[in-house]
Amino acid sequence: MSVLLKNIIRFILFILVQAFVLDKVPLLHQYIKPWLYLLFILWLPFDISRNWLLIISFVFGLVMDMFSGTPGLHAASCVMIGFVRPFVLNALLPHEKVEITYFEPSVRSMGLPQYTIYLLILTFIHHVVIVLIEWMQFGNFFYFIGKVTLSTIVSIGLMLIAEMITFRKARFRTNAE
Repeated sequence: MSVLLKNIIRFILFILVQAFVLDKVPLLHQYIKPWLYLLFILWLPFDISRNWLLIISFVFGLVMDMFSGTPGLHAASCVMIGFVRPFVLNALLPHEKVEITYFEPSVRSMGLPQYTIYLLILTFIHHVVIVLIEWMQFGNFFYFIGKVTLSTIVSIGLMLIAEMITFRKARFRTNAE
């Protein structure tokens, strides 16, 4: 399956799961709102250009906004993740080992500790941006931190479960590509 087709299918599936499953689940608690859809951006290939990453992130967030009825909320947080992602990858990975060998971020390509840190940093940033924009103020600081922290923990758990149950073949790069 081509990379483009695989990512189009992921795009559609993540939007549908978030919009029609996770957004319809009654709130577990006032602090917890699971967001799984940003995993689409986190699973994009290593070698995607920054411009395309930002464009794809914006379009993905905009489509999510259309389904959730929140104009600009998800688009802004997705663009932030698209902007920060290359910096986090550069900080976590040795370039000559991983980027040459593997095609996209995964537990196999990064190792469990680095992959979990990668998910944690970007998910936390996403949740801070989305909760802050949702409120347009800090309000009660402890409520803000509690909502971001607990939503991040639940989202990371869902992302690790999604990583385990989805079959993502670790595609190696070769000199022929």
